[in-house]
Amino acid sequence: MNRICELFDIQYPVVQGGMVWCSGWRLAAAVSNAGGLGLIGAGSMHPDVLTEHIRKCRAATERPFGVNVPLMYPEIGKVIDILIAEKVGIVFTSAGNPKLWTGVLHENGVKVAHVVSSSHFAKKCEDVGVDAVVAEGFEAGGHNGREETTTMCLIPAVRRVVSLPLIAAGGVGTGEAILAAQALGADGVQIGTRFALTKESSAHENFKRLCLNLEEGDTKLLLKKLSPTRMVKSVFKDMVEEAESRGASQEELRELLGKGRAKRGIFEGDMTEGQIEIGQIASLLRAEESVAEVMNDLIGAYNAALLNLSQ
Repeated sequence: MNRICELFDIQYPVVQGGMVWCSGWRLAAAVSNAGGLGLIGAGSMHPDVLTEHIRKCRAATERPFGVNVPLMYPEIGKVIDILIAEKVGIVFTSAGNPKLWTGVLHENGVKVAHVVSSSHFAKKCEDVGVDAVVAEGFEAGGHNGREETTTMCLIPAVRRVVSLPLIAAGGVGTGEAILAAQALGADGVQIGTRFALTKESSAHENFKRLCLNLEEGDTKLLLKKLSPTRMVKSVFKDMVEEAESRGASQEELRELLGKGRAKRGIFEGDMTEGQIEIGQIASLLRAEESVAEVMNDLIGAYNAALLNLSQ
């Protein structure tokens, strides 16, 4: 049996990324109902909103689902309390030290996976006892690791140093890519971009239309002085790039970002002044599909690629 399927009690080793402004209860429930593991993205939710989404997701699916929690979240203590009170069984943590909360979550029967961008941090995850590790290459959208290691290089490097169940992320959006990730040593995959552009995603239609018409090279990794972030080429992206090219300080960049830039771009549909984040794999996508259609395509393409290789 596949270790990711066994760990999370799911049919397919496919985890949906817990993406800010995209991953509400509708998307998470749809992915879980289709046999994967849906994740609610807590990073864009106030505590009361998170509680609402957890309860609505539980009402919409009888299958396991989880919550993605960036550990830099300003109200992290309240979020952990909610996860425990609502008896959420699976939590994916990111952007912080897993040592801080893994023990507390384990004491309350929660399975914990943590997102890393290097084999060094993957080993630290194993040392603190997480149940699985997500190794994310820099092809991914949104916040990225400073190492800029591609998924194809990262997965075998992480596999070499940890025995944990390993989930590959970053640039994974097809059945063939799932098979490739497994060949490199991953037990399963986490898919963000393709699910972010589905009908069930809470992202704005303007955002989806733009991202479904991107070509190769239409995203770029910026904000390396703050937190490396992959953005779509846009007026705002040009503003950030211009500031960085003239050596803007961290304070200047923070002022330029202001508050709510990602919400304006992804959730409210401002394609000019908003921050538009998506992964490189978007250039292969052209149609807004349902989650069920995506999962059927992933499974069919995976099986076809496996058969093709065996022949």
